[in-house]
Amino acid sequence: MAQKSQTGGTEENESSLMYSKGDFKEGALQWVTDPSQGQVLLVLSMDNTCPSSSFDMDLCAQKLQALGLQVPVAPWRRLIQEGLLRPEVRRFLFYSSRGFQIAMAAVFYISLWTNLYSTLQLCSLGHSWGAGVLVTLVALALTVLVILLLDQHQRKLNVNTDVRLAAVNEIFIKHSIILGITDVLDGPHNILQLWFVHFSPESCLQALSAHITHLQGTQAGFRQRLNKLCVALDVAVQPELGMEEQAPCEESPLLSSRVTLNKGPVTCNELLPLIPEGPPEAVARQLLVIFSGCYVRLLATGRLPGAGPGSHLGRGGAPCPCQLIRSILGQGLGGGRTPQ
Repeated sequence: MAQKSQTGGTEENESSLMYSKGDFKEGALQWVTDPSQGQVLLVLSMDNTCPSSSFDMDLCAQKLQALGLQVPVAPWRRLIQEGLLRPEVRRFLFYSSRGFQIAMAAVFYISLWTNLYSTLQLCSLGHSWGAGVLVTLVALALTVLVILLLDQHQRKLNVNTDVRLAAVNEIFIKHSIILGITDVLDGPHNILQLWFVHFSPESCLQALSAHITHLQGTQAGFRQRLNKLCVALDVAVQPELGMEEQAPCEESPLLSSRVTLNKGPVTCNELLPLIPEGPPEAVARQLLVIFSGCYVRLLATGRLPGAGPGSHLGRGGAPCPCQLIRSILGQGLGGGRTPQ
């Protein structure tokens, strides 16, 4: 996995993939030939602080063709634009970026320090230098705790970004590619990066199917745990046709039915499980599609846990996707929900 150097230069690793600080400009791409499992093929970049910027889809399609991948452009291009480039999604990506979290941590530290010191002043305990040191240590410890909690949250499946890439990964995984999105801070700019990683799912599908079969036979609540992974859909409530005409005269509305009221449609939340019921092979394939975006994001940011025995990547540095999913299944999926 290529990593950005501290000096803004480049570093080269075993996959011979290189990128530098200058490559974070919009449309930056890197590609290799004859890739191995878990190797980065392409990196698309865009400046999220500029509302008019976007991923260069045309250049991406050309590079995919240069790699010999005949993927229909229209479906995945539309899914990426609708899933990641909508204004509300870009705002979420900005507010959840590392740069914004660092700024919020600094504001939290200053506010906490000021409030604690002012409280000690009111209690006549803040006039000594020891009180200032104590306030500084307490504020610093709580700020570090908040940063660690945010970092731990970033290691989990993000239904607002990772799940939105599931439809795109469903297309690309048939061509041995999975996608994920990350962000980096380049000065005052928040740079979004769309990663294309080579991954052949056959070995992971077999291992994950066998693991799911074992869980279904040994754990009674396994299906309920899978149902916790869901999204909340806003569904319009449609009144039954003919109810107004069939109502008695005493219960008829005072206003005429011809009067149009300026009211929005009545909606309700409906939970849609992301993992439908089916044989272990179908469940395993759906889990790989759902968690592919999370896996690539953790792989690109170096947050994957250590690889255990039996990794299908062929190298001991990082686990394969099925190992990550198996560890998540062992810990519980949690109840991730997002409005669509």
